[in-house]
Amino acid sequence: MSNPTTLAIFCKVVDNYGDIGICWRLARQLVREHGVQVTLWVDDLHSFARICPGVDAAAASQQAEGVLVRHWAGQDGAFTPADVADIVIEFFAVDIPPGYVEAMAQCERKSVWLNLEGLTAEEWVEGCHTLPSMHPRLPLTKYFYFPGFTDKTGGLLRERDLLDERTRFQADPAAAAAFLSGLGITTAEQAALKVSLFCYRHAPVSALLDCWQQGQAPVACFVPEGVATDAVEAFLGGPATAGAVATRGALTVRVLPFVPQPDYDRLLWACDVNFVRGEDSFVRAQWAGRPFVWHIYPQDDNLHHKKLRAFLQRYCPDIASLADLSLRWNGAAVKDNTEEGGWAELWTAFQCDRDGLLARARDWENRMLEIGDLAANLLHFARSLR
Repeated sequence: MSNPTTLAIFCKVVDNYGDIGICWRLARQLVREHGVQVTLWVDDLHSFARICPGVDAAAASQQAEGVLVRHWAGQDGAFTPADVADIVIEFFAVDIPPGYVEAMAQCERKSVWLNLEGLTAEEWVEGCHTLPSMHPRLPLTKYFYFPGFTDKTGGLLRERDLLDERTRFQADPAAAAAFLSGLGITTAEQAALKVSLFCYRHAPVSALLDCWQQGQAPVACFVPEGVATDAVEAFLGGPATAGAVATRGALTVRVLPFVPQPDYDRLLWACDVNFVRGEDSFVRAQWAGRPFVWHIYPQDDNLHHKKLRAFLQRYCPDIASLADLSLRWNGAAVKDNTEEGGWAELWTAFQCDRDGLLARARDWENRMLEIGDLAANLLHFARSLR
């Protein structure tokens, strides 16, 4: 086929904003840049509405920026072949409604069925990328599709004009100042080292805030409402609601409202350092061209530490300060003397390497550009199967 006409994405929200964040970016890009008619099935519209304010959390069906958004209310329901898309994507191996799968099997021309997997830097994904899996009962084949960091994977999500927009924004101090001012960020906070902080609740936030508070250089930390609430409220001495702010020592902490995805990108572009989590903000931090620290989604038996080390080995094999800070931030062993203390030493070393980290961000960006973007690569693969 020259252009797939319809595509369905099935998304179950597990990580509050990461899952829907990725699926929404992918859906929107497929519509805007490739003319695909996308239906996005989502089980949690309330989380979706936090990052896309135009979404009605009570609607069973609605249009959002050219995407048909359907509330995925359960596994029941009857479907016909006319309901089935040319390309069907299950995100993170969710179970598509059985009725939809049965309808897929009844189609004269079978859909391309993809399981879009999670992002990892581990080497094994190269051998699993695009592998087929036959349905045990129906005449259907599912293909595993992995985003990734090499040309043997699908690459990373990146809109066509993203880097041009970022470059213009970062080259225009007035635009950055106006954007930050619109979030309530003061001139003094803008003059400090600006840090965005987005993490899971088990992150050692209090220890990091203490480190910044006791430091010599002013730090302004911007935290979305609902993130690291206990540590932020302890620092503020009150509720961590949007607009709350306090300064103690060298540190100012400001709580920001949740913003639409394009504004979150701008926040990453405007900050000097970005602490990000999961997959969606992790990828956006890589396109921001700024030093970042990743809080990886936790897994049983600390399997996430293995994934973190795999990424660090690819991204910064020769920048120990970033690796040490990242491992400690994620509760992984770093050095014998940093289990209980050492945050100041870790942060100082990280700051001393800022020029090298900026250079690494540029080099990494160029490497990722050579792979192509995930949406285009995924469509190319789907076309090859029909």
